[in-house]
Amino acid sequence: MGIIKTVNLIFDYIRHDDETNTDEINHALRDVSLEIEEGSFVAILGHNGSGKSTFAKLMNGILLPTEGTVFVSGMNTNDENLLWDVRKTAGMVFQNPDNQIIGNVVEEDVGFGPENIGVPTEEIWERVDRSLKEVGMTAYRLQSPNKLSGGQKQRVAIAGVMAMRPRCIVLDEPTAMLDPNGRKEVIRTVRELNKQEGITVLLITHYMEEVIDADRVVVMDDGRVVMDGTPKAVFSQVEELKKYRLDVPQVTELAYELKKAGMPLPDGILTIGDLTDSLAAIL
Repeated sequence: MGIIKTVNLIFDYIRHDDETNTDEINHALRDVSLEIEEGSFVAILGHNGSGKSTFAKLMNGILLPTEGTVFVSGMNTNDENLLWDVRKTAGMVFQNPDNQIIGNVVEEDVGFGPENIGVPTEEIWERVDRSLKEVGMTAYRLQSPNKLSGGQKQRVAIAGVMAMRPRCIVLDEPTAMLDPNGRKEVIRTVRELNKQEGITVLLITHYMEEVIDADRVVVMDDGRVVMDGTPKAVFSQVEELKKYRLDVPQVTELAYELKKAGMPLPDGILTIGDLTDSLAAIL
């Protein structure tokens, strides 16, 4: 079994109307079965309302399934006795870092989680040192988070999760509120944690360029998984992605248009290097 496994997962948002005494049911997830291998970098794409953020919250036990099962390292998230262990195994990073940072000083914020679960003081500071180093924020440890940029704040939020020593990090659109430089900082940090520390990464995003280095891309639409494969395989299906109201990386779009115009380019071009190599081979 992978570190995360969902079986026939269904989640409904139910809104009760007191005036008419009726329930309005919104089917956010419909029979989703996925398995995430430990140590992998998996990106989940989808337009607004596709169910991807709901899926993220179910991985950490923030939400519980309406039907079906979520296993995190073999632990059923429906078991209240295991919920704390589930959340220590799969850490969560949210869209807005200001909602996750609570300390007045960076190092205090990073140490809050370990302190909260009773980690000895000496070990807390070891974890703080290591986590800040892993995300490249050691130089800012004594600063107030309020003085940091959006990208730096998000890296502090990731450090706070890392200090809990999770085996998996679930990031729910962590770059949605950041400028391009901030987005690059955060995605570079996440990639390094995955490659160097072996942390499983589940990245929820709608920025196509962020997922080209992922091991696997899952596309959701209307609460269902509609595509699943490597970035090259998924982005080769440009028309299919557009049907689900998604874009493709700009260089992939350019290659697609050149191919439609008659140039014999391969499918699944993801980077400028891929495109220039292919053009050089043709010319």
